[in-house]
Amino acid sequence: MRDLYQRLALAPDADEAAIGQALSRCQNSALKQDGEAVLQEPERRAEYDRLHATLSDIGRLRARLGLSHGAHWQGNVANDFSLPPDNAISRHDELVDRVSHAVSLYNRWRLWRGSWSFIALIAIGAGIGLGVGFALGMRLGTL
Repeated sequence: MRDLYQRLALAPDADEAAIGQALSRCQNSALKQDGEAVLQEPERRAEYDRLHATLSDIGRLRARLGLSHGAHWQGNVANDFSLPPDNAISRHDELVDRVSHAVSLYNRWRLWRGSWSFIALIAIGAGIGLGVGFALGMRLGTL
């Protein structure tokens, strides 16, 4: 389906007068015939506008995902609803980056936690041993 609004240089909310002027300026007879059949009939235009909105949403989604048609489709009717790839980071990529960062922090904490737990266990054991030794030494020294 071709984008009649784009091909006729019209806004999707164009009134009847603007559509009539665009159709009278149109040099392509097939495009002019399609525009007259679709845009000048209220029921057909309402259906076309609903489909146009859906295809525009799909075009925006494809652009957001970085998808575009190959070079041989450029300038073709199949490319009417395509937009250039959006190089901004998507919400999904942003969330993946945040989760990856959180996982790396957790893994680093687990690595240090394991080492520090072992060191703390040895220190506590040594402290208890010294305390017991000191207590026994004091007791034996007093006897």
